[in-house]
Amino acid sequence: YIHHARKEANDGWPEFRGSSAIEDQVDCAYVVRKSDASDTKKTVEIKCIKPGDMMMPEPFVAEVEFDDGKKTASLRGRTLINMFFEASTRTQASFELAGKRLGADVMNMSVSSSSIRKGETLIDTAVTLNAMHPDLIVMRHHSSGSVELLSQKVDCSVINAGDGQHEHPTQALLDALTIRRRRGSLQGLLVAICGDIMHSRVARSNIHLLQIMGARVRVVGPPTLMPTDIDKLGVEVHYNMRNGLKDVDIVMMLRLQTERMQGSFVPSISEYFRFFGLDAEKLKFAKPNALIMHPGPMNRGVEIDSEVADDLDRSVIHEQVEMGVAVRMACLEALIGGRRNAIGAVA
Repeated sequence: YIHHARKEANDGWPEFRGSSAIEDQVDCAYVVRKSDASDTKKTVEIKCIKPGDMMMPEPFVAEVEFDDGKKTASLRGRTLINMFFEASTRTQASFELAGKRLGADVMNMSVSSSSIRKGETLIDTAVTLNAMHPDLIVMRHHSSGSVELLSQKVDCSVINAGDGQHEHPTQALLDALTIRRRRGSLQGLLVAICGDIMHSRVARSNIHLLQIMGARVRVVGPPTLMPTDIDKLGVEVHYNMRNGLKDVDIVMMLRLQTERMQGSFVPSISEYFRFFGLDAEKLKFAKPNALIMHPGPMNRGVEIDSEVADDLDRSVIHEQVEMGVAVRMACLEALIGGRRNAIGAVA
């Protein structure tokens, strides 16, 4: 989700008719977004985007320079609160860096030392933060739907940095941007998402966005880690790496989400790596120039071997981190930046 809220009250959630597609040119990242002037509170969810909305005119493009790392003043006077209820390195750091590069005042809320530890509810926390009049809250939470709940209680914009097993929209955006920079287009590409599909919010967001961008998606993993009826999302389902990786253009590995597992889903780590961990032998089933991706953090020797993770020619894992800052700068600029009125009716 990318939630945008204005102070006026209104019942109901209007149908979103915009786009969160990304384009890139040289060292610029673009987030495309269209707003409806009648919307007082809108939700942008990856799966809600329509293919016809992908090519948007210039007035709806927020462009963020990402070539020299110099700070700008486009968010000067704006306050960004990072509120992470789960451990994070890449996402929290990139949102903080993105905000600071755009000149925002960034506050990282320490959940471990907050009143939540004393029994305060999420709603009470939201009301408290709302009284401080922030411009934007970035939130990660272990419960699916928690970001939407927060957005209903505050007057500022809210960005979903991952909610439970539901979605992680900005990760999908940065993954698509990384692929586009290397391949020029996602149209017609065959992407294999491999590993713990059941517990992965990254997999869900990428399945939606990659298909919207014209790619074909396969999901590969053991039956115990494959959601029921996932084929209804329009993906090909494979239960072994040989068939799943055959002739793919992109291999996207996922870690085992052990913190979300209740019970045993794999016999052992060594057996999981033997059958579903990406190594040089399994990579031979993909195209010779197939790119290797991983949203991080990587568990070497579990879902990916160091040899392929560190392949300078095919691994784009570190580039994903770099593009994460660019995409999140673009999201902040689109929601609360000085050019926000140019990309829609955002007051």
